[in-house]
Amino acid sequence: MQEREVVLTKREVEARLVPSGTEIMIPSDTFVTITQSLGGTFTVAVNGNLARIEGHNADALGKKPLESSFETPEDGTVNENQVWEAMRNCYDPEIPVNVVDLGLIYDCKIENGTEDGNHVYVLMTLTAAGCGMGPVITEDVKTKLEHVPNVDKVTVELTFDPPWSNDMLTDEAKLELGML
Repeated sequence: MQEREVVLTKREVEARLVPSGTEIMIPSDTFVTITQSLGGTFTVAVNGNLARIEGHNADALGKKPLESSFETPEDGTVNENQVWEAMRNCYDPEIPVNVVDLGLIYDCKIENGTEDGNHVYVLMTLTAAGCGMGPVITEDVKTKLEHVPNVDKVTVELTFDPPWSNDMLTDEAKLELGML
């Protein structure tokens, strides 16, 4: 993660307020402070609020979108390491730790050669059941997995059983968050 950076928006840009998930438009020529730029998305402070800007709108901040660079397996199957790497590029906009290290991914199954092609199924949770950013985070997981070579279908299911706790964090995540 890099230091905070103040930028002037280059054009009007869609964002979502954190943590409610409410859609807003940030006008062109607005000063915003980038507080987090991980996994190709941006969390910005604007008018006293935090908002998330998706990576495909990076140009509005004068940035370039994150490019995925997975090699395509020649056998037509989905590479499990690439699936986990893609999920490690998904972040909660308030926490500088990816969803895998946060312990939000409960299950991940890859079924190659099904009737629907190669299918990736993910069972995940959120740090809080009422998180307004839940649909945004789950959609981020789905979108990033759809860009893994040879993936034809992605299903992301949300559960709160068992509820998430900070015991699910990896040691690396605890270190990053100052809990070790």
